[in-house]
Formats: sequence, C-alpha cells, structure tokens
Amino acid sequence: MNFFKRNTGLLLRFDDIAPNMNWELMDKCEKLFLNYNIKPVLGIIPNNEDDELLAFPEKKNFWEKVKQWQSFGWEISIHGYNHIYSSVTNKKDYFNYGGRSEFFGYSLEDQTLKLKKSIEIFKEKNVSVRSFFAPNHTYDLNTFKALKANGIYNVIDGYGLFPYNKFGINFIPQLFFKNILLPFGIQSTQIHLNEWDAQKYDDFKKFIEKNHKKIISYDFALSKTNNNFISLIIRLLSEYLLKFYRFLRIKF
Repeated sequence: MNFFKRNTGLLLRFDDIAPNMNWELMDKCEKLFLNYNIKPVLGIIPNNEDDELLAFPEKKNFWEKVKQWQSFGWEISIHGYNHIYSSVTNKKDYFNYGGRSEFFGYSLEDQTLKLKKSIEIFKEKNVSVRSFFAPNHTYDLNTFKALKANGIYNVIDGYGLFPYNKFGINFIPQLFFKNILLPFGIQSTQIHLNEWDAQKYDDFKKFIEKNHKKIISYDFALSKTNNNFISLIIRLLSEYLLKFYRFLRIKF
C-alpha cells in the first residue's frame, strides 16, 4: 500500500493562461488551491494573439500575478508563443493527436526562434521557466530539438503511467481530457478553464475537495521519472490503447 501511495498522484495542468481569460473562475481556482495547498502547472501564453481568448477581459497587472503564482511554488510553464495555429498535422505529429498546430511542420530554425522569443518575454517579466507544453499537444522532432537549444528539458505531455526521459527530455504523461484519478501512476490533467461554466467549476471544486490529498506538485512528478523496462511496456500499451480509443470515437 505504501508503494502505491508513493507512486500515485495527479498533477493539475491548466492550459491557455493569458492576460485575457476568464478571471472570475481563475480567481476562484486560486483561492481553492491556496486553501488546500495545491501547486498546479500554469501554461502561460507569452504573446497571446488568439481571438477567442482576446474576447475575455484583460488583467492589466497580469505578469505581476504570474510572479505571485510562482512565489506560491506553482509551476509556470511555456504554452507556445502566440497560440495561433498555422499548420495541420494530419495525424503525423509526434503523439498522433492530429489537428492544427503552432509548431509542427516548421523548420528547426523557425521553431528555435519562436521558442527563443517566448523565453525572452518571460525573462523580461522576471519569470523563470523550465517546462513547456505545446498548444493542441502537437510536436515534431524539431520541437524537441528547439526546446533543448533553448535550455528547456521538460515537457508536460506524453503517454504512460510514469514520467520518462526520451531525446534528453523529461516527459510527464497527460492522458485524458477529463479529471480522472487513476489508482496507480503519475500523470497530469488537461484543464481549459476558459471553456467552463459555473457548473463545471462546481464539479471541479467537488473533485478537488474529495481528492486533494492525491494532487501532487510538479517537482514530485518530475522526481518519479522512470525509464525501466516495465515503465516502457506500460507506456507503449497506454499509447496503443488511447490511440485506438480515439480512432473508435472518430470512426463511430
């Protein structure tokens, strides 16, 4: 039982955090996390140009808020550059999600420059970053090379039940589009707060109240990086099953 307890947990990953977003619900989440001492991962869009997000109210002191979150011990992660999808993967992206992409298909030089611009914005705002996850989960091998060229070695995406290292990068798995707590393993959620209504927030609040002791920090998740043979088999099996599930959903 102690083994399972030490190796089970859910990391909260919030996508699309930007100056223009649903601040009413974000403020509620902040209070909730502080109340339970939860340290989520916040994916910050450094130069948001997404029209859907720009329709939300703007927080004028956004970067001061980001620095405050970081002072709480929350993980501030790079979530792309401008959140504009300008290529299509046709299921050829690294994780085979498919759909539109901000990074997939571009040259190593272009992706390196885009990530460099992202990191420069964080530096200008005095916010340190060490992790990344791409909008719409879409990467190619050049994305991973560009990340390493910019000193970023951690990605919050991937398959499996434990974080693993590949291409010299640590991957923390993100398996589901809902808040699902598995009985064993380390994974992250994918939360799009800007798509919530009041009911979805209430459901999330109940989930946190019930499971807050099983919510883990980014550093704890990273400490569980494991490349042994059993983890490899589980990762390949989970990848096959999830891809097959997505195929069935599209097909039928």
